[in-house]
Amino acid sequence: MSSMRVDFDPVAFELFGLTVHWYGLMYLVGFVGAWWLGRLRARHPASSWTPAQVDDLLFYGGLGVILGGRVGYVLFYNFGPFLDDPLLLFRIKEGGMSFHGGLLGVMLALWLFCRKYNKAYFAVLDFVAPLVPLGLGAGRIGNFINGELWGRTTDLPWGMVFPLAGPQARHPNPLYEAFLEGLVLFVILWWFSARSRPRRAVSGLFALGYGVFRFAVEFVRTPDAHIGYLAWGWLTMGQLLTLPLMLAGLYLLWSAYRQPARAAEG
Repeated sequence: MSSMRVDFDPVAFELFGLTVHWYGLMYLVGFVGAWWLGRLRARHPASSWTPAQVDDLLFYGGLGVILGGRVGYVLFYNFGPFLDDPLLLFRIKEGGMSFHGGLLGVMLALWLFCRKYNKAYFAVLDFVAPLVPLGLGAGRIGNFINGELWGRTTDLPWGMVFPLAGPQARHPNPLYEAFLEGLVLFVILWWFSARSRPRRAVSGLFALGYGVFRFAVEFVRTPDAHIGYLAWGWLTMGQLLTLPLMLAGLYLLWSAYRQPARAAEG
């Protein structure tokens, strides 16, 4: 039985000379989904959030994702070429976004948001965390359409051929991540945050859950060609960057239930 070829046109459509890519549309799906879910959660009788605050939150978060994701990709995955050519940072059309960079960018953006609205930092992070996974899943679908971030070769029946990686069937890693980091993590966090939890608990579960899923999937993902494996023939850059995230998640959960603070707002 022949394997499916991942050979989609990355361009969704052209409008008035503007080329719109599926990957960009997936970012739009993520932002709109987060906005809708945030508005939905803000309508809860116990919520202290207003619709206007949710709208502003989307602006801050979106700015953090885009700027942080790009800067993180260049610094974490292309630092050498960046030193040789600093303008690489601005050549967005060449691609390259990092989850870990986007996370740091969002954390900084939300700190500024908290200063503006005088909200507790972790109360805001706890509100935001359940809104994120569907955007992560949409982004991975964008990677799949682009035919990138493929896995190792496999003879499993669901192996797929990524033309840019050669004729062998490979693990469809973007689909694994879309399922685990997107759908499964969303269901877990939405259920967990539906009841009042100690502050920091929802943020901690997000960090731990994403970290575990990402670390696991990286075992069958082909590392970036210009970086390769960092140690022991299996440790990738994604796993290395995810380790502190898992530790932070464990610490936040431990501290949340050891000394429970006021429940997260919303």
